Amino acid sequence: MTADKPLRIATWNINSVRARLPLLERFLADYAPDVLCLQEIKVETASFPRAWFADRGYPHMAIHGQRNHHGVATLSHQPLFDIETRDWCGMGDARHVATALSSGIVIHNFYVPAGGDVPDPEANPRFAHKLAFLDEMVAWSRKLSGPAILLGDLNVAPLETDVWSHRQLLKVVSHTPPETTRLAALADSHGWVDAMRHFVPPEQKLFTWWSYRARDWRASNRGRRLDHVWVSPELAPGLRAMAVLADARGWERPSDHAPVLVDIAPV
Repeated sequence: MTADKPLRIATWNINSVRARLPLLERFLADYAPDVLCLQEIKVETASFPRAWFADRGYPHMAIHGQRNHHGVATLSHQPLFDIETRDWCGMGDARHVATALSSGIVIHNFYVPAGGDVPDPEANPRFAHKLAFLDEMVAWSRKLSGPAILLGDLNVAPLETDVWSHRQLLKVVSHTPPETTRLAALADSHGWVDAMRHFVPPEQKLFTWWSYRARDWRASNRGRRLDHVWVSPELAPGLRAMAVLADARGWERPSDHAPVLVDIAPV
């Protein structure tokens, strides 16, 4: 980000980075974000394809990987500083990496637990873990200071218009009141500004994920907005553009998530 050029940042749950390199090749050629944040990379840190990204102009990397599942990575044209990881809920999962840009903006790249299928923390330990993870995020976020971006696959669709049917998904994990209430508390904890809804009014449908189970995902359009980009209040005046690249969901061997782009100008 320079005095006259916005920072273009992208987030994408890639659902296995090594399996999706052809998609990333196309995406980077077409959209060239300054910073690319990936979730669910499904590879250990040491085995991440560093040379592949460096060859394409992303030599600066903050990687927190894990074999077979989870894992996050932040790739950048510009240097990254103060790389940190955190063991959320003491589970040993690779679900967060933080790093700073030279501008002082700290980027928090998250992959929140999906939570399983049963929205009952007593019957489903995975759902209990998700709620505990969100609670821990709220307490952590209250202590943040300075310009920051929180993004990634938060695995919660908070608004009625963030799902294809509010009524039918109220008891489906990702849109249940225990989750949406906690995500609202997380937003309030730092005054986060929802960069996507800054451009798309809350009464308008907005999705970033479409299930693999749908034979024709585009025709049925039974989507959810699970991926988010939030900015701290001091960065909000610099928001310039946002796009959900839904066409990527239709590329060959796609992720079930679409990438999200946000342009942020200096403020």
